[in-house]
Amino acid sequence: MTAQAKSPKRQTGTTYHDELAAIREELDKCMKCGNCMAVCPVYGAEKVEPAVTRSKIAVAEAVLAGELELDDPQVYEMMFNCLVCKSCMTNCPTKVNFDRIMLALRAALVRKNGLPWLKKMIFSTLKHPTLFDTGMRLGAALQGLAFKSEADGRAISPRAPFARVGGAIGFDGERQMPALNATPLRDRVDEVVRVEGAVMKVAFFTGDSLNYFYPETGRDLIEVLTANKIEVHIPKAQSCCGVPVLVHGDVDTARALARKNIDTIEATGCAYLITGCGSCGGAWQHDYPELLAADPVYGPKAADWARRTCDISTFLTRIIALRPPTGRIERTVTYHDSCHLKKSMKVAAEPREILQSIPGLTFREMAAPDACCGSGGSYVLTHFETASTIGRKKAEDIERTQADTVSTGCPACMMQLLDNVHRVGGRQQVTHFISLLAESYRREKKDPDSGR
Repeated sequence: MTAQAKSPKRQTGTTYHDELAAIREELDKCMKCGNCMAVCPVYGAEKVEPAVTRSKIAVAEAVLAGELELDDPQVYEMMFNCLVCKSCMTNCPTKVNFDRIMLALRAALVRKNGLPWLKKMIFSTLKHPTLFDTGMRLGAALQGLAFKSEADGRAISPRAPFARVGGAIGFDGERQMPALNATPLRDRVDEVVRVEGAVMKVAFFTGDSLNYFYPETGRDLIEVLTANKIEVHIPKAQSCCGVPVLVHGDVDTARALARKNIDTIEATGCAYLITGCGSCGGAWQHDYPELLAADPVYGPKAADWARRTCDISTFLTRIIALRPPTGRIERTVTYHDSCHLKKSMKVAAEPREILQSIPGLTFREMAAPDACCGSGGSYVLTHFETASTIGRKKAEDIERTQADTVSTGCPACMMQLLDNVHRVGGRQQVTHFISLLAESYRREKKDPDSGR
């Protein structure tokens, strides 16, 4: 065994996650033109200059020049008043990779001051999957103390005592959210789901949201793959993708999760890795290669898996030939482009192709379908007022389509849409686009002539 193989987890060299000066080239690209103002959801909600990308870049320049301190309260607020949605990058004429700037600043702050105790406690559980899983199961068992089920059974909302104290972070009496499931997805399915006449085998990276909040969506994804003669591997040892900790500057935990996930998926021997979440897919395609770029062992592995990672829609429409569904679904559906799915994974046409292939389904495009919904993971908790303003606009755009269903490709977006559609008085069902395809496949089994 070589010396390199004896210590494969040692990071040699640095990336912009380790050295703030590494973002100087990105900062120099910005010409302060203000094109980012037109698409930044935070600026759109707050209408103040400190909210916009170019101002945050100016602050980053001042920090590098030693004119401002990272832990200055105003600098801290500007750093975290950002969804890292990459909208600004789509409208930037000089192609500034602002996400790198933001992640580098947050990582530098953690190197300087460490993580706040609460974040440290929560993030540390992700390195210990059994502990994290136990906590999620305990949360599922106890959630009835603070939340009640809604009449339609599709959501839970805070009970009165909790709603009175939770309003500041969005847990008021109007809040709707999916329930934690007592039996996660990875406990509901075999690690290998075989199919007769399989033409390929793939690994399915569930992420935490599909595993704990939307296990039925995860089962729909597996069902769609098997309906297309694909053998599916769902390793139980997989962990969180790491994006939730990375955006808070915890680079060490993000790297540990990346390495563990690479080892777990590599052990399946599958040709492709399939995701049903833009954040998880973006982690594999972009964050892992960048996090591990200086790692002599895991850097090449991360780059290889980046090439073999596909959103479920891309796999079905670009890697294999989707078996056309024939089960009719009489619904009017609109589609929301999740930021990470469209702006990181570059997936936009594929989900629409799938939706439009379903017999009976009427597709209606909403205004600005790729405008951020305001979720941003924990952003909706730390900046609820701004996130709610952004989410309400999205819900109003959905309502104007007069669709009865809004679909998306991101579980976090599903949570934000569920809450805000309810708050504006909409009645749309919120679902993953893959669940509509799975429903069509199920209907054709019940009625083979339903699509004719």
